[in-house]
Amino acid sequence: MSEEKSAVPAWEQRFRAARVSLPDWAEDAPDRALYVSNASGAYEVYAWDRATDTHRQVTDRPNGTTDAELSPDGAWIWWFDDSDGDEFGIWRRQPFTGRPEGAEGPDEEAVPGLAPSYEAGLALGRDGTVVVGRSTDDGGTTLHLRRPGAAEAVEIYRHAEYGGVGDLSHDGTLLAIDHTEHGDAMHGAIRVVRLPAGGGDGTGGDGNDGAAEVVTVAELDEVTGSDEPRGVACLGFAPLDGDTRLLVAHQRTGRWEPMIWDVETGEETALVLRDEQGRELPGDLSAQWRPDARTLLIEHEYEARSELFSYSLDEHVLTRLDTPRGTVGGATPRPDGTVEFLWSSAAEPSAVRSTAGTVVLRAPGAVPPGSVPVEDVWVDGPGGRVHALVQRPAGAGDGPFPTVFEVHGGPTHHDSDSFAAGPAAWLDHGYAVVRVNYRGSTGYGQAWTDALRERVGLIELEDIAAVRAWAVASGLADPERLVLSGGSWGGYLTLLGLGTQPELWSLGVAAVPVADYLTAYDDEMEALKAIDRTLFGGTPEEVPERWTASSPLTYVERVRVPVYISAGVNDPRCPIRQIDNYVERLERLGKPHEMYRYDAGHGSLVVDERIKQLRLEIDFVRRHLGGAAVGENQADTE
Repeated sequence: MSEEKSAVPAWEQRFRAARVSLPDWAEDAPDRALYVSNASGAYEVYAWDRATDTHRQVTDRPNGTTDAELSPDGAWIWWFDDSDGDEFGIWRRQPFTGRPEGAEGPDEEAVPGLAPSYEAGLALGRDGTVVVGRSTDDGGTTLHLRRPGAAEAVEIYRHAEYGGVGDLSHDGTLLAIDHTEHGDAMHGAIRVVRLPAGGGDGTGGDGNDGAAEVVTVAELDEVTGSDEPRGVACLGFAPLDGDTRLLVAHQRTGRWEPMIWDVETGEETALVLRDEQGRELPGDLSAQWRPDARTLLIEHEYEARSELFSYSLDEHVLTRLDTPRGTVGGATPRPDGTVEFLWSSAAEPSAVRSTAGTVVLRAPGAVPPGSVPVEDVWVDGPGGRVHALVQRPAGAGDGPFPTVFEVHGGPTHHDSDSFAAGPAAWLDHGYAVVRVNYRGSTGYGQAWTDALRERVGLIELEDIAAVRAWAVASGLADPERLVLSGGSWGGYLTLLGLGTQPELWSLGVAAVPVADYLTAYDDEMEALKAIDRTLFGGTPEEVPERWTASSPLTYVERVRVPVYISAGVNDPRCPIRQIDNYVERLERLGKPHEMYRYDAGHGSLVVDERIKQLRLEIDFVRRHLGGAAVGENQADTE
């Protein structure tokens, strides 16, 4: 490695190294694809002509761009244009081959006449049909249909509760709508409607008051009237004209599994997914159609790792595909029969691979330095066995180490055996890293995910405390140098933990957190309000004691240790006003703290900004707990 490159510490090399997402290809033009990369210094959308292996940057905005889709014919790139990361904007489009020479100003509005909103899905039909999902604080969810040749889009759905576009059938006649009209935002339902041929002005029922007329074909709702609500979610229509089979995810067995639902006949086909030894696969399962519509690609997620299978609908045979041990961050079946997937492990950086045994796409430039593998730890907690992923700094002995408990966001998410530059940076600086898949995390069954109800935040912290006790007792963690850290929901749990478990932690580092839950509810986007109402069992006015008990601001006087907070000033998920309220209380109480604000939304898509934020966090922890100064160690791991 060159002298110039080795002068950059390994942790920074990992952030600066270019990354690529899994490419998404056009249904009727499979040689045209889109992906997202940070090669320009910010995460932006790129077009890839696979026939000529040419790559072109599509978007170029100060705060980055990640939401984009290709039209089925591959002619147009649609991308979502918000303001400085606030997630409130419109869809624009650009020809796949690039903007016309001499074109000035922004890309054209893809659907003129639709005001800015939060994004709630997009479906692009093969005949030019477009369905746009929108969410606003005042209007709830609306879906808008524009048929080919129509002058404008017409509203076909409206409801106060959150929902969105599920999928459009291959021939553009049917639309699946994912919705939560029943008021339970954690367990969705599906409605399938037949779309009008034109933009009629009639009125449809079932949540379509005042909208263009649609006809309901089928409903799948396993929440209304049920004592044990089960969620369902749309996975996609079969890729054939006239085929009314819809692939659906359901929770009927207490976990996510796929099934096939013929929306015209009502027939449901369960999938018996067993391995070569006849054993039922544990964990969560998802699926997508392969292009022949006779086989499925099965994605299996279990205990923080994932793998892929192919399933024959004719022969009912499940065949494992060759994927290394680690995490599949997305997969797509290609028309030639291969499957491409984004894979990484905690030790090895990501790349887009193929089941043909090749690396399909790797970002330009140097491959980032690797890191250390994770160890699996299971700890008995108050709600059952808790799974944690543990990493020890390389070559540093057995411990005890200063330890960072890096708490994941979500809460409906989980930490996995995948490559992450943040934890690797702490390891480089001599800290052990522990990541806990607390109750609320996905991948461990519905009961584990649903356990958060009513005692929000407090339940997760019980599990984190149980793993902390193990970490200290096992000799891994130094009890005098324990950092509670996280972003988004992890940042919320960090602030809540510092107040409710003040004796357990030495420092707190919270990024884009919920800090004052009642004010956060007032200011956050409507989709998150719906989730919060479900989690708490009501609004702040209806169950104020639950909201108060789960708000970090309630316990701010009990905070004993220094806390570092960072926040995006345009964040619609964890808005800045409620964070300012918490910081002002810290100031009045004389609690040691540092606050960093940056011009973006719920996190930053700009590489330099991400590096700056982590540099500030590491420096904060080093000043209070000791350790190597930022940039002084591990310049090169090769």
